[in-house]
Amino acid sequence: MAYDYDLFTIGAGSGGVRASRLAAMTGAKVLVAEENRAGGTCVIRGCIPKKYMVYASEFGRTLEHMKGYGWKVEGASYDHNLFMDKMHREIDRLSGIYARNLRNAGAELVDDRAEFVDPHTLKLTKSGKTVTAAKILIATGGWPTMPKDVEGIEHAITSAEMFHLETLPKHIVVIGGGYIGVEFAGIMSGLGVKVCLAIRKETVLRGFDEDVRTHVHEELKRKGVKVITNASPTKIEKKGETFIVHFSNGETASGDKVLFAVGRDPHTTGLGLEKAGVKLNDRGAVIVDENSRTNVPHIFAVGDVTDRVNLTPVAIREGQAFAQTEFMGRPTSFDHADIPHAVFAQPPVGVVGLSEADARKKYGVVDIYKTKFRPMKDMLTGDEERVLMKIVVRAEDERVVGVHIVGPDAPEIIQAVAIAVKMGATKADFDRTCALHPSIAEELVTMREKFVPPELKPV
Repeated sequence: MAYDYDLFTIGAGSGGVRASRLAAMTGAKVLVAEENRAGGTCVIRGCIPKKYMVYASEFGRTLEHMKGYGWKVEGASYDHNLFMDKMHREIDRLSGIYARNLRNAGAELVDDRAEFVDPHTLKLTKSGKTVTAAKILIATGGWPTMPKDVEGIEHAITSAEMFHLETLPKHIVVIGGGYIGVEFAGIMSGLGVKVCLAIRKETVLRGFDEDVRTHVHEELKRKGVKVITNASPTKIEKKGETFIVHFSNGETASGDKVLFAVGRDPHTTGLGLEKAGVKLNDRGAVIVDENSRTNVPHIFAVGDVTDRVNLTPVAIREGQAFAQTEFMGRPTSFDHADIPHAVFAQPPVGVVGLSEADARKKYGVVDIYKTKFRPMKDMLTGDEERVLMKIVVRAEDERVVGVHIVGPDAPEIIQAVAIAVKMGATKADFDRTCALHPSIAEELVTMREKFVPPELKPV
């Protein structure tokens, strides 16, 4: 059977664009359908605008730090509309680059929503046109989750709306202790907004190393964020311009904005995947094998829609591996182990490899090296912020299986450290690496004593 296209990609985010560009460059006939804007979550409503907001909020604290170095700044103020305008101009520019790169590679891009009609046929809902494709790639990403059992949930916003606030709230209630909630709590606090962060458990950042979680949690409170623990929202009550959030533990919090940052779901609703016979898991994610292939042999999926590792660079590498395998004659699968990731909290987090708990579960005996210290830069500012560094080592062969950093430039540092961890570096390799002084990162190669919990130290 002759098909209209060799490849039809649903979604022009990072994974879909990379896969489609590479496929088109081989001479394949490629069509990409995007119902929103080229660039996907990362460029339009995720990593990029969020990082700009982090930068904006950090400057507020920098003004205070400058005093310790002799600088006097009089009459400084923040213009939210000016910042948002400049940020969105940059987002528009980046989105345009994504679209242009696709077309320059020879792929077609349409501003339309695609839904399955059958395993090889898709309908473009705006134009009403149907097209067929030999191979189909699902790259629709994820979307913020909103609970259905909270009365008054219509008064809340998600992270997507946070990038379009026309005015800053005076007081915001953030629901959710994951990386999105923690990041926006830090951003809003840095911009002078009073912040209340409500989480279901005792500590933020579930899934991260316990030392990292505790450190970030304490820094949030030290920077003025009110944290309510063991609290699940049950009701949002509107009184005038104020919203009152009621929690399961009997506490309440009020603000003029309520942000729900309780996770993201794979964006598969309404795609008609049942008509194509594509299987989903209980969270609605597309089930794929190590080659990103679904249970339908000619249909593939990459990125957050598969709910494997939901990070932009992972989607890119998955998309690249798909194109190399299916269109370039180079069978490739992406290794999801030892992926570095960051939380742009304040201070930021950089992590690669296993947490201490996961390492003990996987390997049994592990050695821990960790340190906390006040960075040199803050010695003159009076800021009491501390850096945390932790190395997890497999005892049997001294291989470094996890590195965790909380502190200035942690994401930048962890990217380089991830190379060593991926290569299988040992603690001895770290030890024989010369320190770069003075730097925060030098602590990674100067830690010599294994950490012994106080309860295990000899009396």
